[in-house]
Amino acid sequence: MSRIAVSVTALLVVISWCPSNVTAQSLPTIESRTDGLDRSEGFFPLYWDSRTGTVLLEIGRFGEDLLYMESLASGLGSNDIGLDRGQLGRRMIVRFERIGPRVFLVAPNLKYRADGALDAEALTVSDAFADGVEWAFDVAAETGGRVLVDATPFLLRDVHGIQLALDRSRQGKYKLDTDRSTLVPKMLKTFPDNTELETLLTFGLANPGSADSQPGAFVRSTVALPTAISIRVRHSLIRLPGPGYVPRLNHPRSGFSGIEYRDYAAEIGSDMTRRFLARHRLEKTTPGAAPSEVVKPIVYYLDAGTPEPVRSALLDGASWWADAFESAGFLNAFRVEILPDGADPLDIRYNVIQWVHRATRGWSYGASVVDPRTGEILKGHVSLGSLRVRQDYLIAEGLLTPYVGEHEKGFAPDDDPMLRMALARIRQLSAHEVGHTLGLMHNFAASTYGRASVMDYPAPLVGLGEDDELVLDDAYAVGVGSWDRMAIRFGYGSPSDAMTEAMYLNELLREASSQGLLYLPDSDARSDGTMQPAGNLWDNGADPVSALRHEMEVRRRALSRFGESAIRVGQQLALQEEVLVPLYLHNRYQLAATSKLIGGMYYQHAARGEETAQMTVVSAAVQREALRTILQTLQPAALRVPSQLRLSIAPRPPGYPQTRELFSSRTTYAFNSYLPVELLATITFDLLLNPHRTTRLVHQHDFDGETPGLTEVLRQVAAEVWSEPVTANDYDAEIERVVQQVWLDALITSSEDATTPAAVRARLQRAIQELRAWIEENPGSDDETVSHREYVGHVIGRHLAKDRGSAPAGRRVRIPPGSPIGSDYEGASTRHLLRREMVDELAPASIGCSSEGAIH
Repeated sequence: MSRIAVSVTALLVVISWCPSNVTAQSLPTIESRTDGLDRSEGFFPLYWDSRTGTVLLEIGRFGEDLLYMESLASGLGSNDIGLDRGQLGRRMIVRFERIGPRVFLVAPNLKYRADGALDAEALTVSDAFADGVEWAFDVAAETGGRVLVDATPFLLRDVHGIQLALDRSRQGKYKLDTDRSTLVPKMLKTFPDNTELETLLTFGLANPGSADSQPGAFVRSTVALPTAISIRVRHSLIRLPGPGYVPRLNHPRSGFSGIEYRDYAAEIGSDMTRRFLARHRLEKTTPGAAPSEVVKPIVYYLDAGTPEPVRSALLDGASWWADAFESAGFLNAFRVEILPDGADPLDIRYNVIQWVHRATRGWSYGASVVDPRTGEILKGHVSLGSLRVRQDYLIAEGLLTPYVGEHEKGFAPDDDPMLRMALARIRQLSAHEVGHTLGLMHNFAASTYGRASVMDYPAPLVGLGEDDELVLDDAYAVGVGSWDRMAIRFGYGSPSDAMTEAMYLNELLREASSQGLLYLPDSDARSDGTMQPAGNLWDNGADPVSALRHEMEVRRRALSRFGESAIRVGQQLALQEEVLVPLYLHNRYQLAATSKLIGGMYYQHAARGEETAQMTVVSAAVQREALRTILQTLQPAALRVPSQLRLSIAPRPPGYPQTRELFSSRTTYAFNSYLPVELLATITFDLLLNPHRTTRLVHQHDFDGETPGLTEVLRQVAAEVWSEPVTANDYDAEIERVVQQVWLDALITSSEDATTPAAVRARLQRAIQELRAWIEENPGSDDETVSHREYVGHVIGRHLAKDRGSAPAGRRVRIPPGSPIGSDYEGASTRHLLRREMVDELAPASIGCSSEGAIH
């Protein structure tokens, strides 16, 4: 008997004793029960009963491992809710086990194993950690060793967590309405190695008369009937691959995702966690290190619904990986084609690049279906957001303000510089997402050594031409980089006969280190509080300070000529603001990169005995230069909104509502020239006062008095923001007051944050007291300055008196979506993480080694 059968037999026997209307004696044969029904032959034979709207599943494989996967065949269309067409849900190993009149779909616990152990030892592990029963079916008919079950209730359930996603995004209280849900007959298919079953699920309001049950804004803006949301859900039963795949050990510097589990048969004193990287099965016709053709190439299929010119760009970018595989010794190993007519993008047999539409711009994903036992990738599934290319086009419009002269109404496609940049970016994005489905993770350090990886997040590299011209000819790199080739060699390459695999992999790690191919994944870069200056998103170059100065010059040039020529003749003047927002905030990513020098440390992940550099603190001189450069970006000359825009950005006309992509106003319909200033100041001071950064500043100065401490940083900011004489220009003077107010708000907010360490709060509190003392000594001479400083002194007094009315949280400005992919400023991966949490919440233990996919 199989181990899982032993471990769950007692449970299943008890459950099988539950009363059933069907007994073994009364069971009809499969032939008699299915007489007149449509039969589909395949992995699991299917019978569709059009009279009752049910599907019967024939099961003859008991105790055999297979893969169960659920996914969305159609989407909601809302980036914020995150229920996208093609979204993969739970993937897990399951087995059918029959006990008496019932069949159980059992999910074994693969998080804990006993590799190579005898059966008795393995049984102690399997019995120690609970398995799961995903479903129980009543046997409806039987012939020989085969049984027939009604799969309809199993399919008509909210397996994907749609209700939970709606609830978590506060879109109303919904529940599954089975009366308005059904199987989709034309999508009940079975093939030799997989069976596909599709349903249409409808979710109605749980309590239509209740206020908290009403549809939310995201739902109302995307679905046909907010009170009845219908989404198609796919269930897949998949044959697991046969023998021949050899798992490869993973390494923290490999750049690969993978599977993990605890091995209770590991030797005492050794690491119990087994880590294997995720990769496709790729075999050479002639095994060995020498270049060779492959037995079966990796083929990806692009969604046939992708329009030109995006279609050609995606095909081109994804095809770059052929070069990386050839560098690893695999000839003609990778290619990309258009998905054939009639092919199902959710079919396990196709690696797919899917073109996904949403109401607002959002993430793209690179997800994989992985064999949880070994790490073998069975299917790559890319979801590319269709609005991404339009956002890139908008960014280019802001940089070029191109609609002048003969081009005032636009450009022909062959002569369109914005389109060229947008397509260059979408090529890179295609390669990036496919890279995830090949097993690769982000490398956010690659931008510091020559745009060395498509797995980084690239910022457009804007050249500085003559006469303040901006040049986009080299905005994005072409082809995979040196890091990508090295990573593919690590994950897929073959050692020579003279080397073991372990020797081969260790040699590649040494080679990567000697070539300076630093690897920093999300955990070392995505948060603003991380400390490795090389780990950044949307940055360029090895020197963050120089790069920030460059981006500020790019921004200055573009803003100096920004105006009506940023939009085509015939477009509403109000639409200038859409183009202005990403341009005005152009430096925000490089600000984040530069801030990591302050309180920063250089390091790479290493094990004892590896030849890698030690952790080093960023030099005091570099930290101080970074701070000076950041503060220069807050000078009025850098923050001014061009004077020509103050009266040229018209109010929003009918049919063009205010959106989150725009600056909020506070001035009704008039464009607010100070709010963008407040936004950039807020972003900047949030970076400087990040609690992880301020804590490190305290610590680094304690250990080395030559490095800047938090007190020095706070005083330097105060000197730049407050101590300079008030400028004579009224607009610039008000900019200074806005920045000063934001700085005070940031100090108060940080000092009142209970999670901030006491040592940091003490220094913040002292900075606030020093500011009050300075204001008392410098009350100002003109009415505006005196009023401002009196108000600031009043706020400080209330704060120091512990009057919570001083808290600035209610005044915090709304910051438009940040990254070019539609993230919110407060947390770039918030929605993705919520989705991951939801998948984990719904999943049994066996899904522990699957991946929801990466985001970009």
